[in-house]
Amino acid sequence: MRIRTSFPYETTHEDLRVRLPDGTRLYARVWRPLTEEPVPALLEYLPYRLTDWTAPRDAQRHPWYAGHGYASLRVDVRGHGNSEGAPGDEYDAQELADGVEVVNWLAAQPWCDGKVGMFGISWGGFNSLQLAALAPEPLKAVVTVCSTDDRYDNDVHYMGGSVLAVDMHAWAATMLAFVSRPPDPLFVGEEWRDMWLKRLETVDPFIHTWLAHQTRDDYWRRGSVCEDYDAIGAAVLAVGGWHDPYRDTVLRLVEHLPADRVRGLIGPWSHQYPDRGLPPGPAIGFLQETLRWWDHWLKGKDTGVMADPLLRAYVSDSHPPATVYDTLPGRWVGEPAWPSPHVKTTTYGLRGAPAIVRSPMQTGVDAGRFFPFGNDADLPPDQRDEDARSACFEFEVPDETWVLGRPKVRLRLASEVARGQVIARLCDVAPDGSSTLVTRGVLNLSARYGRERAVPWTPGAVEDVTFELNGIGYAFPAGHRIRLAVSSAYWPWIWPQPESAAGFTLDPEGSALELPVRERESTDEIRFGEPEQAEPLGVNYPATLDEPRPERLVVRDVAKGEWRLEVDPRYGGTRVYPDGLEFTEDALETYTIDETDPLSARTRSDWSIRLHRPELAWDTTVRTRSEISCDGEDFVTSNEVICTEGGEGGEVIFHRTWEKRVPRTAS
Repeated sequence: MRIRTSFPYETTHEDLRVRLPDGTRLYARVWRPLTEEPVPALLEYLPYRLTDWTAPRDAQRHPWYAGHGYASLRVDVRGHGNSEGAPGDEYDAQELADGVEVVNWLAAQPWCDGKVGMFGISWGGFNSLQLAALAPEPLKAVVTVCSTDDRYDNDVHYMGGSVLAVDMHAWAATMLAFVSRPPDPLFVGEEWRDMWLKRLETVDPFIHTWLAHQTRDDYWRRGSVCEDYDAIGAAVLAVGGWHDPYRDTVLRLVEHLPADRVRGLIGPWSHQYPDRGLPPGPAIGFLQETLRWWDHWLKGKDTGVMADPLLRAYVSDSHPPATVYDTLPGRWVGEPAWPSPHVKTTTYGLRGAPAIVRSPMQTGVDAGRFFPFGNDADLPPDQRDEDARSACFEFEVPDETWVLGRPKVRLRLASEVARGQVIARLCDVAPDGSSTLVTRGVLNLSARYGRERAVPWTPGAVEDVTFELNGIGYAFPAGHRIRLAVSSAYWPWIWPQPESAAGFTLDPEGSALELPVRERESTDEIRFGEPEQAEPLGVNYPATLDEPRPERLVVRDVAKGEWRLEVDPRYGGTRVYPDGLEFTEDALETYTIDETDPLSARTRSDWSIRLHRPELAWDTTVRTRSEISCDGEDFVTSNEVICTEGGEGGEVIFHRTWEKRVPRTAS
């Protein structure tokens, strides 16, 4: 990593407020080059608190852009951080309307030349795409990283039509804690407490809304740009990582957007910017790549960016199973179109007698983290235990085989119950028997005719179902075996259907695996610079006396047949900011299930966040608890928020609980 301390432009920065038409003021921070000439502006628009939570990341890139001749603005969404107003649902109509106003406000500033770009990762990448689909005139280009075009089937809520238990729960719980944090008196003054209380009175757990929409209805269509790619008016640089759950969006965007306005980039990365150096690498000079994009679309410079292949993708070499890799070996390939003329489908027919697939409910405990962030326990360990709970079909690899794209399975199934799921995993089996997870896919059997409706299976019927696995770039070496593992459970990723313990029968006759096999030819001219960033913010991460708990801990109660997975998401822990803020957060997620009973599934998330400014005698704490359980008819949710002021044993200024039952209409 190269830290830049000098740039073509000297820079300045200031905090300001963007006033919306209804009088609400959004808190913002802008970095600008010191020049008399107006310059293009870049916008990053998030709910994640620019004065603390994303401040270290913001310092890496916004000053860098300013130093290269751009006004770079970071804005907190309404009702978050130090912005006024009430928080809403993710990507709701108010958030997007506010975003359009911010884009237009930016373009009208005297230091802006009227051209605006937008960028972001995850939430910021989502709303960059969604604002591009609303097409405000000044917005000319976006860089969307680890984001989705499909809010229903490629987000944190549902997968293959099934409830994504691991992150439907975890992210709703995280946002309940995040939205309950107070404004900071250092930036908003004495009104912080009144702002906080008004905000808390409007809070409603996201999980209520998300579980109420179990099929792809109008709620999910809103904000899903895949509904109308033609609406996207800005040029799009779409970036993802093969270890990020949203990578398929890159493939869809380069397929459906005009080739003269889109480029795609997929590396081996997790849910992180590709220049941060977090595993798995290799990291790249990502800021330089985006500068080429901005200079072309916002300054009219010939940077050669549109001469790059439509899609640049990393094909990883085979690697033994591990939960973290510093760097994955492999090579870059360039595709002139997508679907690519270099990729052909190879079909592998399944063989053998019909197999009864009745996976124990804990199948999936070795799935790894849905959102890998570069932590030590993120990725799936050796899959042999999971494979033993599945029906497996193997194919020899006589010659090295490169796979690039989305594999597909066609399975002939018979089920004696109306509701169930099927999960397919693709693994690389080495000569020593170790099994590395390559990719996977899920189908809720009631969604086999489309995500828009739930159609129960006719008990005893035989049907062929087809579904895709997540995209991947991977090289299977000669002498290895490709293993397709099929299971009827995948906890805690997938919430089990009430009758899923019955499983199904898989008939290999009429079943097949389709692999997108790419020519074995890399593109030597695809190269990237060394990662570079602006100077770090200087946040201190003090050591604590507490013994760190495991990132992922699996506990099996042999006598009860119960399995418990405990996850510490490790978002940041304790840190002290240069302005004196002491920020401490702690979270623990727990997923429990009985190995024979799908109705025993339950989740719990506990959060504690303390914000403390000793110099202001300001000390606040947010504690939340979120739980989901189920019976055959309903999901049962329980949430609690407790906010205190005054440190340990301080005054409780807000306490609320929610108890709700949500009918199981499709899941």
